[in-house]
Amino acid sequence: MNFIAFLIIGALAGWIAGNIMKGKGFGLLGNMLVGIVGAFVGGFLFGLLGLASFGFIGSLVTATVGAIVLIYVVSLIKKS
Repeated sequence: MNFIAFLIIGALAGWIAGNIMKGKGFGLLGNMLVGIVGAFVGGFLFGLLGLASFGFIGSLVTATVGAIVLIYVVSLIKKS
């Protein structure tokens, strides 16, 4: 059940990140996949900063931040 919740939170985070990063997204499905990967990135970044998140909202914020960072980095790579 945790894996399914992780996928749902990641997909939702990707959608939110795609809306925040207007013009730099990858379409609905692409943003959802980026959100799932971004959940890992966000967890890693929050761990480096010593931040912790709890519950659905905390997980969603962590995954969204990770997805935004991932979209930004991929857009930089894509640009060059």
